[in-house]
Amino acid sequence: MYKALYRKWRPRTFDDVISQPHITSTLRNQVQTGKTAHAYLFTGSRGTGKTTCARILAKAVNCPNAVNGVPCLECDICLDADKGTLSDIIEIDAASNNSVEDIRDLREGTVYMPERCSCKVYIIDEVHMLSPSAWGALLKVMEEPPAYVKFILATTEIHKVPATIISRCQRYDFRRIRTEDIAKRLLYIAEHEQLSLSEDAALLIARISDGGMRDAISLLDQCAAVSDEITAAVVAESAGVAGRSSLIDIIEAAVSKRPADAIRITSDLYSRSKDMSRLCEELTEQLRNVMLIKLGGNQDDILSCMPDEIQRLKEIANSLPMEDILSHLAAMQDCRERMQRSPDKRIELEMALIGLSMPKSQPVQTVIRQAAPIQQQTQQPMLPPQQETPAKPDSHVQNGKLRAEDFKPVENWVDILEEFRKVNPAVSGSLAESSAFVNGGYMLIVTKNRFFLTLLKNRENAQSLGETVKRLLGREYKILGKCQEDENSKTNLAQSVIQKAIDSKIETAVE
Repeated sequence: MYKALYRKWRPRTFDDVISQPHITSTLRNQVQTGKTAHAYLFTGSRGTGKTTCARILAKAVNCPNAVNGVPCLECDICLDADKGTLSDIIEIDAASNNSVEDIRDLREGTVYMPERCSCKVYIIDEVHMLSPSAWGALLKVMEEPPAYVKFILATTEIHKVPATIISRCQRYDFRRIRTEDIAKRLLYIAEHEQLSLSEDAALLIARISDGGMRDAISLLDQCAAVSDEITAAVVAESAGVAGRSSLIDIIEAAVSKRPADAIRITSDLYSRSKDMSRLCEELTEQLRNVMLIKLGGNQDDILSCMPDEIQRLKEIANSLPMEDILSHLAAMQDCRERMQRSPDKRIELEMALIGLSMPKSQPVQTVIRQAAPIQQQTQQPMLPPQQETPAKPDSHVQNGKLRAEDFKPVENWVDILEEFRKVNPAVSGSLAESSAFVNGGYMLIVTKNRFFLTLLKNRENAQSLGETVKRLLGREYKILGKCQEDENSKTNLAQSVIQKAIDSKIETAVE
């Protein structure tokens, strides 16, 4: 029966583990000196060797013929451990065995001596998936375990592991595997598997795998089923990613103000079943390369691109100021976030590419600050009727008029939205990507979602928002709302926003 390459080439000793010398050397020395801990915590992204090192460590502490902390791989204990049939090495998947009853069973098993080995080792994978009550049960046995019991916990989400557990473990952080190390390992595997793998293809697989060795070997296995000659084109086709040249073609067209060409290339990739979310990620990655090249200096070691792409990326970097590069990069990141909520990812990407081709718009904060010099040319907004104004006079109001230049951004607006989401999730959803500014007793909310203004006209919605703002900011504000896309003119945005909001009588204060 055929065995997947990532299983066939899983490291069996510490020497086979790549890009983690800070961990493997320490563990090997501990085994050699007999000073191993009773609990370990391995953390890091997927495919970096956490579970593999856990199995090697469990095998090394029990191998009777270990030399310099390395298992012999020939004794019955090593052979059974590699087969997964050694009863004294127990692997638990916390994703499916996360209840307190499962951990209680584990605790009951620790009272029994090992059958064949010197230590009974429990490897708990995805340990962050344990329930709160299960954490409590595990903590009890980890506090004072029997001398012959060792725990090895592995997780990709260390922030979900309680501090009480972390403090009782030796923690090891696994790094993402370097691209060149993955490519070198792939070429080694391909040679022994009699596969024709080009260096460019190995490098592309390494970049796609994003620091995960298992993902890289799995993709190599997939490519081998497509073609006997594994080239960069075969890898791109198998992985469902865009051809590397197409990525730069799209960026060049967008930043050169040729949106039609950018859309045409994207449409061609879409017709070939390219995933639009993945394409957006690749474009973002290439814009990151442009940003790093623009910084200058020796940045080649942290670029995520092929050597033959650097010259074209340098030309793009030289043609754009850093401010525009950062703006384009932020636009693509925003597009990726919207894609997660949008039913049509293609439209989201096309809109973003067209946006890169258009002149960069000023932030709302800058518009409000620049609105002051032209106040004499526009009609000044008047305060609402006397019965709706705050009881106390406002220092930010002069001659019954609001001064646009006095509107200041609300620093903790994200916290206010998070709190408001708990109170009124329906309305808070329309405030995504919104900004807020205050001027005395008034708060101006600028949002990209026009539906927010309709929702805010409902008095209950307005009141719940006003109460949330008052609770977090400590004072009551009259809330003015405006959709940012309503105004094309940058010069009179602030005055128009305030005037229209006041005319609509959108406020939360209840007199």
